[in-house]
Amino acid sequence: MSATLIKNARVVNEGTTIETDLRIVGQRIEKVAADIAAKSDDHIVDAKGCYLLPGMIDDQVHFREPGLTHKGSIATESRAAVAGGITSYMEMPNVNPATTTIEALERKYAIAADNSLANYSFYLGATEDNIEQIQRLDPKIHCGVKVFMGASTGDLLVENPQALDAIFRDSPVLIVTHCENGPVISKNTAHLQRLKSVFTIDDHPILRDDKACYASSSYAVELAKKHRSQLHVLHITTAKELALFESGPIQNKHITAEACVHHLWFSNQDYAALGNQIKCNPAIKYRSDRDALIQALHTNQIDIIATDHAPHTWKEKQVGYEQAPAGLPLVQHALLSLFDHVNLGHLTVEQVAEKTAHNPAIRYAIRERGFIREGYYADLVLVDTHSPTLVTNENCLYHCGWSPFTGHEFSACIKSTWVNGDLVYSKKRGVESRDSAMRLSFAR
Repeated sequence: MSATLIKNARVVNEGTTIETDLRIVGQRIEKVAADIAAKSDDHIVDAKGCYLLPGMIDDQVHFREPGLTHKGSIATESRAAVAGGITSYMEMPNVNPATTTIEALERKYAIAADNSLANYSFYLGATEDNIEQIQRLDPKIHCGVKVFMGASTGDLLVENPQALDAIFRDSPVLIVTHCENGPVISKNTAHLQRLKSVFTIDDHPILRDDKACYASSSYAVELAKKHRSQLHVLHITTAKELALFESGPIQNKHITAEACVHHLWFSNQDYAALGNQIKCNPAIKYRSDRDALIQALHTNQIDIIATDHAPHTWKEKQVGYEQAPAGLPLVQHALLSLFDHVNLGHLTVEQVAEKTAHNPAIRYAIRERGFIREGYYADLVLVDTHSPTLVTNENCLYHCGWSPFTGHEFSACIKSTWVNGDLVYSKKRGVESRDSAMRLSFAR
């Protein structure tokens, strides 16, 4: 059985960083200890000076398959993900056709089984009339149900109070929500139309403001408290919403919150340079909101950091503001952006591990992942903080071929990524396709 011995790594795990060794045998971590003696057939990796973290578990991505593969696919985007140190992901239902039945959900699992380089799970999309499908979800094999509570289109928009009440009452799995209030956005739009005839990207956080976010997220929290539902509110963007969430550790919370890397990085001041590249929903807001989100990571009002990776082609982004689609590609550079926060003193490396690996594993009850523990799956990322990464369109692995970080030099690089014990990415050799990715399972 293949074995890898990682020597002299700065292992980041469960609130501590310790220089030690780690041996991988097969799919699992066999031993974590100082001065592990090498065996004759060990593949030895000298990790001196580098951080070894549990691989990032990204609980919110859009990989665009089926139906939107001109933007990306499970194969292309998972390839970019492992190059960014993401070893597991949970993917969203707004594809074509939307994933609103168990049968459609299982078809996506079949695609991933043949094509994904990272471990995977998929959300069922809620509609106003598929409560029977939601009730059929199995908590041990399905990660959750996604509810677009406003600001969506087609079947995936759920605004009817009776439908929402049924979902929060009857869902056997975690409910994850996109929270923006459609009527508030419409009111903001009508008001702004009285002041100007043409909207620009600078208007995006005005149209989709903190009132629109709060009206929806507070409603979700109210429903979760009413039914004692398991609720995870995705991509919080405003200081106003933070009061809805309790501080303290994630264990035993039934209502949790997430922030995404682009909302921790960009502010409205970046619209002038980047325009539609950073158009996303919920909108990137103001510096005060960004700073409040970073502070909320310290108070643990924000429990998880994710990406909301949502690629569009460059051509699709080069139209007028109102026509341009919302979303940006992020998985390859998400962890690097967080290490820049570490470098700037905004976060500790231990917090990065907690928010990107430990807490997602706890919140979703993912089996034997998210921690560096003996017997756990060897989902690992080695980060070199002495070797910078300059982002260019040429070295982007996203199918869309561009990044909002193009031109930025991150302070660190992803040196290696292991998925279930297999080296799937190394800085020297790039991505290596391996038949190692697995469907996530849950201990619920």
